[in-house]
Amino acid sequence: MRIALVSDTHNDQNKIKQALARLRQEHITKVLHAGDVTSARMLRLFKAFDVWVARGNMDHDPALDATAHELFGPQRLAAVHKLTLDGHTLALVHNGESAAGRELIRSRDYDYVIHGHSHHPRDKRFAGTRVINPGALGNTGWRRPTFAILDLETDALSWVRF
Repeated sequence: MRIALVSDTHNDQNKIKQALARLRQEHITKVLHAGDVTSARMLRLFKAFDVWVARGNMDHDPALDATAHELFGPQRLAAVHKLTLDGHTLALVHNGESAAGRELIRSRDYDYVIHGHSHHPRDKRFAGTRVINPGALGNTGWRRPTFAILDLETDALSWVRF
């Protein structure tokens, strides 16, 4: 199974649309979003996908919870997601440097911990846990927007840059 890892979209509709077009080309339907969607209307762009979203520090829109529930199902927007996909354990959190993020990484309970927040792409291994930050699609300033595609079967990670 190949999954998309995105984060920090920050209402950048153009970059989100570019990323989703690429996912359609690649026939990828599952998206793990590591937070900072920022507004519920941006979630609507993902409606054709199976999406899990970690609540980010900029996710204050009161409509986010209801919109995530409507589009993707119950509990699809949470501070932390603990998932099993194709036999692999994954944790999804917005800030990998927060107390919750550090505990997920230190626990050794997960094959993958996916996070965002810093806008810096990251791919490191810590005691058997692969920690991935896909970078940011929105609010990137001088950095190139990025996201990642993870193949759970092969453990291959590919970066997509705009």
